[in-house]
Amino acid sequence: MYQEMNGISATGLDSFDPQAVAEIRTRLDSVRAEGVRIGFAIESGSRAWGFPSPDSDYDCRFVYIRPTRDHLHLVSYRDVIEFPIVGDIDTGGWDLRKALLLALKGNAVLVEWIKSPIVYEEEPGFRARLSVLLGEIMLPSKVAEHYIGLLRQQWQPVDPAGAKLKKLLYAVRPAVALEWMRQTGFSRLPPMNLIECLAETDIEPSLKTAILDLIEVKKLTREMGEGAVPDGIALFVGRTMERFAKHPMKAERDVAREETAHQLADAFYQEEILQVKQ
Repeated sequence: MYQEMNGISATGLDSFDPQAVAEIRTRLDSVRAEGVRIGFAIESGSRAWGFPSPDSDYDCRFVYIRPTRDHLHLVSYRDVIEFPIVGDIDTGGWDLRKALLLALKGNAVLVEWIKSPIVYEEEPGFRARLSVLLGEIMLPSKVAEHYIGLLRQQWQPVDPAGAKLKKLLYAVRPAVALEWMRQTGFSRLPPMNLIECLAETDIEPSLKTAILDLIEVKKLTREMGEGAVPDGIALFVGRTMERFAKHPMKAERDVAREETAHQLADAFYQEEILQVKQ
């Protein structure tokens, strides 16, 4: 579904609770009312990753740009905008400066956000421009380090008889992303959606089926629900951990490339600030 809203586009919201979407848009409107420009607002978390539960939260994330006047104060504004979590609605945004600085370090969050299939709103052309920039400044090897860290954070030995499905899939997602990157020679950035990433990864058909079956079980289970863990999934995640523990993705530093990336990001940031209505 494609919607037009005051020149701002939205997509992928068909199955969402209209009241939740309305509340999120009210929050975004309150940000704009302060003179802050929103480049895009998307759904992150399990709904966008492809494995929601019936009671999954709405995790709206957005990137914003403050007007030039806000950059002229001695005391800087915070680089995040956060709203209290109310019920199942979680809304928060990053200043474009923060988002770009993290991207330069290899943090995959921003590139995942621009790939989200669920968009609450976006300024025409902004995600496309940002996508081009990220393709120029982000090293896949650094992004791989991000997913390795995420996998280490999420993975722990599980009881095959029963484990929290959410926690398990939070480990499966970076493991599949890393395998996707390994098979593409660490030359590109993986899809955000687990099902899409899985479809493009050459792994045992039985393992792929087991992961897809697990996703279907989670779709019918409450957010903190538990279920049996197929042996193949635990083995796959464990082996992925072992592979990257033995062969960490530490790319040789290229100072000249880093300087060029910073210059490109600086130019992009300055240009976007100038587009904010003062």
